[in-house]
Amino acid sequence: MSSEALTNNIRRLRFDAGEMTQQELADKTGVTRQTIIAIEQGRYAPSLPLAIRIARAFGKTVEEVFQLAE
Repeated sequence: MSSEALTNNIRRLRFDAGEMTQQELADKTGVTRQTIIAIEQGRYAPSLPLAIRIARAFGKTVEEVFQLAE
C-alpha cells in the first residue's frame, strides 16, 4: 500500500480570493464548514466531485488545489 498523502492549498486560495471564509467556501460547494475544516487540515480527503467543486470555486484545476505528497 502507498504512503501518499493528499495535501492542499485551500487556506492560501481562500486568502487569495478576497479572504473567503470557510463558510463561504462550504456554501459554494454544498458541504458543511466542518467538512472544509477537515479537508483543509488534511484529516479528510474529498470525493472527486467535491474536489472538482472546490477547484471550480477558485477558478483552478484540481491539481492546483490538491497534491499527492510522499
